[in-house]
Amino acid sequence: MSATLPTLSPAELTRYSRHLLLNEVGLEGQRKLAAARVLVVGAGGLGSPAALYLAAAGIGTLGIADFDRVAAHNLPRQLLHEDDSVGEAKVVSAARRLHTTNPFINVVTHPEGITPQNATRIFENYDVIVDGTDNFSSRYLNNDAAFQTRKPLIYGSLFKFEGQVTVFDPNHGAPCYRCLFPAPPPAGSVPGCGEAGILGVVCGVIGSLQAVEAIKLVLGIGEPLRGRLLVYDSLTPSFQTLILRRDPQCPLCGEHPSVPAFDSSAPQSPTGVAVTPATMIERYPLEMSVTDAKRQIDASPQTTVLIDVREPYELEICRIEGATPIPMRQIPEQLVALPKDKHLLILCHRGGRSRRVTEYLRTQHFEAVSNVSGGIDAWAEEIDPDMRRY
Repeated sequence: MSATLPTLSPAELTRYSRHLLLNEVGLEGQRKLAAARVLVVGAGGLGSPAALYLAAAGIGTLGIADFDRVAAHNLPRQLLHEDDSVGEAKVVSAARRLHTTNPFINVVTHPEGITPQNATRIFENYDVIVDGTDNFSSRYLNNDAAFQTRKPLIYGSLFKFEGQVTVFDPNHGAPCYRCLFPAPPPAGSVPGCGEAGILGVVCGVIGSLQAVEAIKLVLGIGEPLRGRLLVYDSLTPSFQTLILRRDPQCPLCGEHPSVPAFDSSAPQSPTGVAVTPATMIERYPLEMSVTDAKRQIDASPQTTVLIDVREPYELEICRIEGATPIPMRQIPEQLVALPKDKHLLILCHRGGRSRRVTEYLRTQHFEAVSNVSGGIDAWAEEIDPDMRRY
């Protein structure tokens, strides 16, 4: 944060007058907010309410990092964007909305998102990082970069009707993300909101709580959620607070760290995480990209079967011509009908269900079976841009 606090104009004093009445904020606190630099990673379900409230609160410089584009299925929970924004870069849509929310702030966009190549460089320019991402690879990346740059990371996560918030800040004695989860779970083993669903308004609750934590950190007031995980259940409804302890054996912030620094020369995946060459399990890969799957189908249509394990209502939204529909729950009873002499490509929405089906089939002695990584959502993005996404 800048050592010199900015002067607020009469228009700004009028706008923030209710803040100025709070003893914990006052004029000096509002000037601290104006001097602060906060980065929101992800302009989606969590990033939308967090960014909107941070902008409205008067955070002087608000960064938005996201490489994605607005899709129709984003709109029920990502309130930075409107129907006219569909197809537009999220950072462009977000910046426009945030400027209309508060014309006195500076919005900085990072359309490339956060990658190992730019993470520390970008994080160094901010005081607080708000993690609004929805996948494990991005969370580990944000956690590691925040630790390396000594920035507090405000974590949020969502699942169906629930949400969680905490502040990872090992430089102040609190645990980091790797203290809880030293390594990512197997790909596809934990469903995201694209697989399990999410009640849109829960995003508003959790994202708003992330904004509160960011403001508390900037102002130095209250007790930030360092070492505590706030869990919200919208159906009960209830809040619970769980104690999180720093792990001395943590591979990142522990006594004997083993997580290497970022290698900017490593190849990058679309999510901004270093990738390694695909490995083969016997003759057939466990995972195939949509590009490789399409190439396989075109090259060997007689020996390749694309199986779509989504639900019937999902097929009404979009489907790939020629794919065989078998809902995931029906796979066990359809085993005898599945050919073992053909290469089975398993597809779902984003790759979670299909990964579990692929692993199940391999336990049932189907060797020629591969998961289509990214599912039909990746197919729409990379193969058929005219396909409807959800």
